[in-house]
Amino acid sequence: MSKYFLRKKIGDRIINGHPWIFGNELGDTEGAAEPGDIVEVYSYNGSFVGKGYYNAASQIRIRLLTRDKEELINDDFFYNRIKEAWEYRKQIGYVENCRLIFGEADQLPALIIDKFNDYFVIQTLALGIDKWKGAIVAALEKIFSPKGIYERNDVPVRELEGMAQQKGFLSAPFDTNIIINENGLKFHVDIENGQKTGYFLDQQDNRRAIQHIVNGADILEAFCYTGTFSMHAAKYGAKKVLGLDISETAVTTARKNATLNGFEDICKFETVNAFDTLKLWAKENKKFDVVMLDPPAFTKSRESIQKAITGYKEINLRGMKLTKPGGFLVTASCTNLVPPDMFLQTIGMAAKDAKRKLRQVTWQTQASDHPIVWNIPTTQYLKFLIVQVM
Repeated sequence: MSKYFLRKKIGDRIINGHPWIFGNELGDTEGAAEPGDIVEVYSYNGSFVGKGYYNAASQIRIRLLTRDKEELINDDFFYNRIKEAWEYRKQIGYVENCRLIFGEADQLPALIIDKFNDYFVIQTLALGIDKWKGAIVAALEKIFSPKGIYERNDVPVRELEGMAQQKGFLSAPFDTNIIINENGLKFHVDIENGQKTGYFLDQQDNRRAIQHIVNGADILEAFCYTGTFSMHAAKYGAKKVLGLDISETAVTTARKNATLNGFEDICKFETVNAFDTLKLWAKENKKFDVVMLDPPAFTKSRESIQKAITGYKEINLRGMKLTKPGGFLVTASCTNLVPPDMFLQTIGMAAKDAKRKLRQVTWQTQASDHPIVWNIPTTQYLKFLIVQVM
């Protein structure tokens, strides 16, 4: 097994537990490794750091899988890691639908597995983990005996690892349009063509958090996707809900979800550009009791963080202007590169420009089946805020 040595003057990030090792953090090597191979990593003075998979084509040269020198990276390793992750989810109450594997937070870097009842969706986002896809599928079959496993590797990040985008069945074919239960509601999930893995499980706890502010309310949900927050608002007693999304496919599914739950008279949906509509309606002085904003990620690169901040400020400014005095703004950001303090500062700037005062009701992150590991900052990405707009 090839050996890679860290440079002497690098920081303590890797020693303290972060699994990523960048090319400029590596010094001497012993032996040659092929892309995707398992290699050993040592500090500059020869002490063992860990084992992980290597890819010279990636900026993240090595992703560590274990800090135990005696632990073998084989099929049993992946079975044990997935079993441990499942036991943890059961302990904290995420059984029917959950993110079963959340990459680095579950010591399986670049692997995502979402569990939708008896169906599983896999993303292998780096070459080193992709090589073990067969072992991962075998482990799922052994632990769960699932009705189906599907691969959603149609994501551009794979190309940075020298891999093609692809999607398809990793089990016998099945109907990829399924229905899941969440918080007493039913939702259509399109595993094959929906965004990400087909459904946003990370907001499942936050969708419950709106319960007490929506009763009897007139609600606007911008960037509604398939209407999950809208359905929860109707369940919790909203008078009427209007959802906006630019995707006709998403809006069609949202309407199907409304019918599925018996809320078609309460929840209405329109296919529009939410940015433009928020701006127009703010000028027209429209008002709602509750405005909910859950936009897609505004940036995936550090170079365009300022553009993302501008976007968040703009939509929240419009959202506040559309909120009746004493009403509530529900706002979220899934942009990983915008940290919590920056997001809150942006909301504050929007409030100042809108000449509105805010009173915080709820400040949360992603659901607990997407665990946050304190020494791996990228594991905390979702920001969720409810404020009263005075």
